[in-house]
Amino acid sequence: MIESIEHVPKEYFDHMTGTDGIFEIRVKVGSDIFRIFCFFDEGKLIVLTNGFQKKMQKTPKNELELAEKIKREYETEKHNKS
Repeated sequence: MIESIEHVPKEYFDHMTGTDGIFEIRVKVGSDIFRIFCFFDEGKLIVLTNGFQKKMQKTPKNELELAEKIKREYETEKHNKS
């Protein structure tokens, strides 16, 4: 679906409020809902960080913190290589 449409609906891809560029990809398989956090690298590449099965309405804080930590580590490593 993502390859065939120009704009992905907010239902499937949305910015996480209160974060510095973390987005959430939502995937539904049957009655199960999965979330995958990601961020953009210079607007050209989407880097997937971590995923989990969503079992409650509120997003687990530890999962969001992990995504932010992975993003910081990625950016630090990328900066140190250049």
